[in-house]
Amino acid sequence: MTHSPGTATAWDALGGDPALLSRITCRRRAGALPARLPVIELARACVGVCALAGAELASLRSGRPLGSVHVDDGAVAAAFTSERHLRVDGRAPVNFAPLSRFWRAQDGWVRTHANYPHHRSRLCEALGLGPDAAEREAAELIAASPAHEVEEKAYAAGALAVALRTPAQWAAHPQGVAVAARPLLTRQRLNDAAARAKQDVTPPRGLDLTRVIAGPTATRTLALLGADVLRVDSPHLPEDPCAHADTGFGKRSTRLDLSHNADRRTFEELLADADVVVVGYRPRALDRFGLAPQALIERRPGLVVAALSAWGDYGPWAERRGFDSLVQVATGIAATEGSPTKPGVLPAQALDHGTGYLIAAGVLRALTDQVREGGSHVLHHALAQTAHWLQYNVQPQTGTAQDAVDDAAWLTETDSALGRLQYALPPVSFTGGPTDWARPPGRWGADEPVWTSP
Repeated sequence: MTHSPGTATAWDALGGDPALLSRITCRRRAGALPARLPVIELARACVGVCALAGAELASLRSGRPLGSVHVDDGAVAAAFTSERHLRVDGRAPVNFAPLSRFWRAQDGWVRTHANYPHHRSRLCEALGLGPDAAEREAAELIAASPAHEVEEKAYAAGALAVALRTPAQWAAHPQGVAVAARPLLTRQRLNDAAARAKQDVTPPRGLDLTRVIAGPTATRTLALLGADVLRVDSPHLPEDPCAHADTGFGKRSTRLDLSHNADRRTFEELLADADVVVVGYRPRALDRFGLAPQALIERRPGLVVAALSAWGDYGPWAERRGFDSLVQVATGIAATEGSPTKPGVLPAQALDHGTGYLIAAGVLRALTDQVREGGSHVLHHALAQTAHWLQYNVQPQTGTAQDAVDDAAWLTETDSALGRLQYALPPVSFTGGPTDWARPPGRWGADEPVWTSP
């Protein structure tokens, strides 16, 4: 099977040459990411354009003809649920904490996110609960409150709770209107920085300022394709160990406190030699450290900056926190996938994973464009924009699948500093490209803040 219409739409949004789409072939498998919405079609498209962008850049750098790209539903389905397949010395991860779930409210449903300790404490504060509150206490308080009241109280406290909306209700919401008016992603060329010689992007150096799934998936994919990726975290915001193990493949991890002058100088030294920065914090949250895209490019002309947010950097929700599970609830996806009596969920954190591969594709395409025409490039992605694309622009495909999906065929194991890991293999595949990461994840924050590539 050749590429899908969704692949063509995504490739066009990335500024790719439509003639290259003929390089993509897909192997369909029955049972891959089943849902009412066309989730597997979205997943195929995101992985397909990422692989094509990787093949395009590899061809440009090597001077060899562009190879073929192969997308297999089995690999895609396993990768889009990679956090569920992870095992550390045989132990399965806990992907959602007890206070991260759906709750029945007085007039509907609310979903909360409290996986991180600081989010849990803020949620308890917003609900008027003690720090050791049980689920039963939270359930009683939420059941006695209107859903939108819980949402607003949580936002005011810096917590995460979103009221369930139907697609029509989100379409009428000011943030939904703002999202619908934007494209799937935005690309900007900000200046006339000199074009790069081919060797200048072999390999690119990337700073990873992201957390959870979407951003780390993007940088994990860039690392797969040869980038020297260094993840930088604040020592005050430890990452979930399982999330780090799942998305840390191919990368190194360090800790810098940008409020300290010495660590700030170290970051600026890293930035001076960086080619790519991927930022996954909510818009303007890091502006005080000079990490807005334009500020980064002023200090490092020729940089590629990819900025990720939950709701977009526009509209009344621009500065709100958010995660895939909450975006599904707000945009009407949970209502579509549920029943008259209870909301539902997608078969994967598909907004996260899909956006991650789109971010990686955007960075790869920007690096290709820099070789050809120079410039500094800024990319903006939002989970809500990917959600809108899934709901209204990705078309389901008919036809007979070739085989049944078998996740086990796309899992492998390796030893690491974290223990024996079972993990999903990367779904990005093209002629001459890598089939696995060069290194397993190390311990969170344990690496020196230096570049290892020459």
